[in-house]
Amino acid sequence: MTFEGFIQKARTAFGPLSDVQESRYRQLGELYSDWNSKINVISRKDIDQLYSHHVLHSLAIAEYIRISMPDLYRILRDPSGEVSILDIGTGGGFPGIPLAILFPGGRFTLCDSVGKKIKVASAVAEAAGLANVATVNARAEDLPGKYDYIVSRAVTSMDKFIPWTKGKVSRGIFCLKGGDVAEELGITMQKYRIRSGSVRTWKVDSWLEDEYFEGKLVVFFEIRDKAIL
Repeated sequence: MTFEGFIQKARTAFGPLSDVQESRYRQLGELYSDWNSKINVISRKDIDQLYSHHVLHSLAIAEYIRISMPDLYRILRDPSGEVSILDIGTGGGFPGIPLAILFPGGRFTLCDSVGKKIKVASAVAEAAGLANVATVNARAEDLPGKYDYIVSRAVTSMDKFIPWTKGKVSRGIFCLKGGDVAEELGITMQKYRIRSGSVRTWKVDSWLEDEYFEGKLVVFFEIRDKAIL
């Protein structure tokens, strides 16, 4: 997918974007191509599909929020918003950086335990002028403080991921997942006694009509009445 194809899809889904936002999304193509030639954070076979497989995939969380959580969506689109969001296992900056461009009302902390990956995420965020992004080279479970939301993209199985979020989140967790999600989710819910009403799933290919996204989901864990960790 070209940048032009991406930006048209983004405008259709999210409405008008500012010139600054469009410029930042355009920059991602050059920035990731340059950094990926030095530090491989995206498969070299996949870098040509940056806007489809990585930027739009990240923004599937935004589309889910727009459809299912309109009040939160309005706050995140407002630069005066103060929603704290932790991206666990961000790698080179996904899903955090594409979300931070769209959501100036989010205060994003991008976390990864691999130093070279967080180096790329930090450099891209700085070059794109994202004042609402901070980066940290650490294990998520070692971070101090609590965040409103956590986001993550296929870092590990959910039953291993949930313990990393303990004491770190107050409102909800968004995971981008693929594979046999039903089995994985069932194991996770049973293991941590998560109530079914606290978990929602949304098919990414209902928005991105591409076979690449077949079977991929946004999984949302809602934190309510201590229903989960």
